[in-house]
Amino acid sequence: MKLLETWVKAPFLKDASLLLVGKCVQDVYPDLYERFVEDCIVLTSCPEAESVGSIIGKLASILTCSKPREIRVLTIDGSPHCFFLHAALNQSLFLTGLNIPSQHFVVVDGKVVEVSPESVMLGRYLHLVQRCIENHSQILEELGNYSLEHRCSLKRR
Repeated sequence: MKLLETWVKAPFLKDASLLLVGKCVQDVYPDLYERFVEDCIVLTSCPEAESVGSIIGKLASILTCSKPREIRVLTIDGSPHCFFLHAALNQSLFLTGLNIPSQHFVVVDGKVVEVSPESVMLGRYLHLVQRCIENHSQILEELGNYSLEHRCSLKRR
């Protein structure tokens, strides 16, 4: 069901295991999607098509009103709009002050990889990302394995 169309006090949300998933994951990686949805209440969202502020507000309201047991996010890595679902979860937990167990997962090369909440937070502070690049310049080679944008940028130089 869609995150923004779900009532924040729906009885099935209370003490549930929630999965916030990027809408495209189900279509692009159906096998991975099926593995993750077992025993979860699935809430889909696409920040490219939905209001960013509405996503945070709805998620924070669900956390406050329904107090789920846990929440996980699953998106496709490298998608600029999917990244926001991870940031929205961090922001919602911050705003509510709740200590609900959470996990962040991204699909990379057809495999699911867990990332820390701190990696999501770091992505918001570009000057710190720049420092990481300066201290670990080999990471740009790895970026070239994933980012068409980066490879095109290198060709233009």
